[in-house]
Amino acid sequence: MRRICFASFLSIIVLSGCETTQQIINNLPTTTSGQPNSFQIASGLKEALTIGTQNTANRLSAPNGFFANAVLKILMPPEAQKVENTLRSVGLGNVVDKAILAMNRGAEEAAKSAAPIFINAIRQMSITDAIGILRGGDFAATNYFKQKTTSALTTAFQPVISAALKKVDATKYWADVFTVYNRFSSKPVNTDLTAYVTERAISGIFHEVGLEEQKIRRDPAARVTELLKTVFGSSLAQTR
Repeated sequence: MRRICFASFLSIIVLSGCETTQQIINNLPTTTSGQPNSFQIASGLKEALTIGTQNTANRLSAPNGFFANAVLKILMPPEAQKVENTLRSVGLGNVVDKAILAMNRGAEEAAKSAAPIFINAIRQMSITDAIGILRGGDFAATNYFKQKTTSALTTAFQPVISAALKKVDATKYWADVFTVYNRFSSKPVNTDLTAYVTERAISGIFHEVGLEEQKIRRDPAARVTELLKTVFGSSLAQTR
């Protein structure tokens, strides 16, 4: 088996005047067993995750990306259902509806900042990380993103969501209503509406990233480049 050390790999890139780095990676030999080499695995996985996360961010940041999605639409939490029903019963349903719309619009606006955060995490991914994710199967990449990006997403999302909620005084109504409600409830509701919506928005992002990951892993038609076909069509990608 021909082996290419890291120094040799760098020299190939430096000396090549007509091929792109991606072409060089594509043309590196596979192993004697026909499996993709480490560089192909890392490059292919990063390519797949870049495509998947950009698709997710574009889809969720579009108008009604959250609001019209039955799975992701942000509603009042279950423990607040009684309060919501009471408000609707006394003719304040429009207040609740405005708050729900604002929550989802805030999430959609915040989703615009998700792609750069995911791309940064992808760039920092090591070859060891990539191989582990490929072999991890199912939601290994999504779990990697949860670990690496949740803090940054929270920081980026909170001010955007807060601004959206303040436009309709949603945060004021929420705090006023649930501060009183919590005095008598055995299941207190978080009076920080921004924190609640931020958590739901990030949860929605990861849900969609997970769907994109499954698409690449399980649907050959979703592997739109030769590198993706090589990496995700290999037996390594099928390991559970």
